[in-house]
Amino acid sequence: MNIEIISGSPRTNSVTYRVALFLQKHLTQHTPHQVNIIDVRDWKLPLLENVFSSVENTPEAFKPLAERMFAADAFILVTPEYNGSYSPALQNLMDHFPKQAHKPFGLVTASTGAMGGMRASQQLLLLVPALFGVASPYMLVTPFVDKKFNEAGELTDSSFSKSIDLFTNEFLWLAETLRPELSTAYN
Repeated sequence: MNIEIISGSPRTNSVTYRVALFLQKHLTQHTPHQVNIIDVRDWKLPLLENVFSSVENTPEAFKPLAERMFAADAFILVTPEYNGSYSPALQNLMDHFPKQAHKPFGLVTASTGAMGGMRASQQLLLLVPALFGVASPYMLVTPFVDKKFNEAGELTDSSFSKSIDLFTNEFLWLAETLRPELSTAYN
């Protein structure tokens, strides 16, 4: 299965990216799936003027991104919370590629505060059906993210492992149920 983790923080020193990096390493080590990160910081998408409905209909500068978006079998959205919602950069990216029919989505929020992006997670639950995707109800809400993951994307708070495993198992169950031809067991 081709899983794209979308890191939705545009900030240079993003602490949210740490979670995306951890999940990429974790899934790569424990599954045979191809797991990559699409970092919004790497793509200077303009504000939405045109939807990219296919690779062929995408401007040349964004064709590599379009190829990855259309080839993805599943997505994990990782975002900080901005004013009670997910990041505008994540919204802009998804607006350019709005139809992800029947694709599974894992939802991850992160905050340096105690709530961990809980309000953003609720907003993501509204976004995914608008994309025609299917959201896993088991979200990874990450409070005090700067104390749980270091800059290298390593887990520094072992008490958070159970939450990660539950999120990962449930996301993979959903993804493999929706895409049975790509199914493998999580170990």
